[in-house]
Amino acid sequence: MDTYLIPAVDAITYGLLLAIAAAGLTLALGAGGVLNLAHGTLLAAGGYVAAATSAGTWTSLALAVVAATAVGGVGGAILAAGTAALAGRGHLHQALLTFGVALIGADLLTTIFGPDTRRPQVPAPLDATLTLAGHRYPADRLAVLAVAVMVAVVGYAVLHRTRAGRLVRATVDDRAMVAGIGVNPRTVDATVLIASGALAGLAGALVTPILGVGPGTADTTLLLSLVIVVCGGLGSVPGAVAAAIGAGLVQTIGVITAPAWAPYLLVAAMALSLLTRRTPQPGTRR
Repeated sequence: MDTYLIPAVDAITYGLLLAIAAAGLTLALGAGGVLNLAHGTLLAAGGYVAAATSAGTWTSLALAVVAATAVGGVGGAILAAGTAALAGRGHLHQALLTFGVALIGADLLTTIFGPDTRRPQVPAPLDATLTLAGHRYPADRLAVLAVAVMVAVVGYAVLHRTRAGRLVRATVDDRAMVAGIGVNPRTVDATVLIASGALAGLAGALVTPILGVGPGTADTTLLLSLVIVVCGGLGSVPGAVAAAIGAGLVQTIGVITAPAWAPYLLVAAMALSLLTRRTPQPGTRR
């Protein structure tokens, strides 16, 4: 068991990183009804802003997280305004619009920040290692692990234990009823997209110190997020976390045991999950 401790912690940490990265897409698609293919670009924008802002102090790190979250929120607001005109046209129109935004955004980010992979400077305590069951382990990964758990718990509590969360879920189920109680469903949709964009920016700030941010970040993030959303279930926070941890385990074990096949194992696991999943019967809720 001691031999597999560090790989297991790595897998869980990577999985929760993926959960944070996919949280915004899960919220936008499951609760806001918008297929946001610009999600990866929003995360990359947050990562670039964090890398440019953090200068190795706690104050600059806090500012980097706030700035990255704000940039993501602004991006979400822009997408909310753009997709509002597509209401009722289906996901294909949303996909085309947000994909165009993603292409333009990715090109702008590369033009502004350059083609190199960047990482923010973190405070010295986070750049050190800690002893975990007799093994040295990076402190920044343990910190991200703790933050990821907190984000997942808070996200679940907001969606299922607050009036705002109940309003969002009610809008998904019955927009006419929500309108009947005096709440504009489009306002709820816009708020959800802004929140999902802010989550993407926050994810960029958290993921960048470990994985870095570069020209390929947006595409990789979007692909992995789509895998997690599809396997975890639309709008399901526990499902997304479980799917993300599963993806982290598959990737980590694959790199250790079969490096040549590692890039294909996650896709194979996703396909197996989809083929073996039981289709809900009409009239039932997941």
